[in-house]
Amino acid sequence: MTSIDHGPAAGDTAAPAAHQDAAPVPAPAMPVSERVLRVLIPLVMLAMLIGLWAWYVAAYNIPKYILPGPNLVAQSLVNDWPILGMALLVTLKITFAALAIALVGGVSLAILLTQSKWIELALSPYMVILQVTPVVAIAPLILIYAPSTQAALLICAWIVAFFPVLSNTTQGLKSTDHNLLNLFELYGASRWQTMIHLKLPAALPYFLAGLRIAGGLALIAAVVAEFAAGSAGAGSGLAFRLLESQYRLNIPRLFAALILLCATGVVIYGATSLISHLLLRRWHESAIRREN
Repeated sequence: MTSIDHGPAAGDTAAPAAHQDAAPVPAPAMPVSERVLRVLIPLVMLAMLIGLWAWYVAAYNIPKYILPGPNLVAQSLVNDWPILGMALLVTLKITFAALAIALVGGVSLAILLTQSKWIELALSPYMVILQVTPVVAIAPLILIYAPSTQAALLICAWIVAFFPVLSNTTQGLKSTDHNLLNLFELYGASRWQTMIHLKLPAALPYFLAGLRIAGGLALIAAVVAEFAAGSAGAGSGLAFRLLESQYRLNIPRLFAALILLCATGVVIYGATSLISHLLLRRWHESAIRREN
């Protein structure tokens, strides 16, 4: 006699649905030992490089006006901090102001370009020309027409930081899944509803990649613009302090200013990377931690 399969019992009907709706199991957290190694290895490498630097200067008796030892650089960093700190503050103001304007302008223009192909055709060549023209070449013109030297430095830094945000955000807006676009169109979503609820979230990883690039470029452009402008005085940034130290053969201060610039660049990159991780860690493939 063949048995008849009556299907799942009434109490079991919810089991498949519950299994399907279960949240995915998150990947295990990073072990503490791995976290420690991620911090410890770069610090050990830095200590080895500083030790090699100190040994080389002492072993070959290098004069301080050619290559100062790390102790002289650290001493100059402490003693000259009132001067270097004010210069660093000026450079940071220009950097972050240029980055903020680049973010607002780049995202706004990217949205405008993706809304109309005619606007994109009209503006794209000029944006490319603005990007490929060296800022050092146009800095003298900006200095002539800008109302002040600080405004000229801000414009130069903005020009360099603007294009990565614009190009990455535009690429992200254009890379939205066409199936989702068709779904929004099927449900009668307006153009701006589609932009806010679909295209902008889809473009977020691209925008954050542009933010990381623009953060470093804004700092570089602020320094290069100050070199080109030749600004001097109490309100000058680290670029002027570098030139001043070179002219006076105060090489320890020059190295101290370089270390401040490098540390600032690392902090900016770390901050933008942290922002990217916090915004993407729960849903984007580039930030989700997996077992394999």
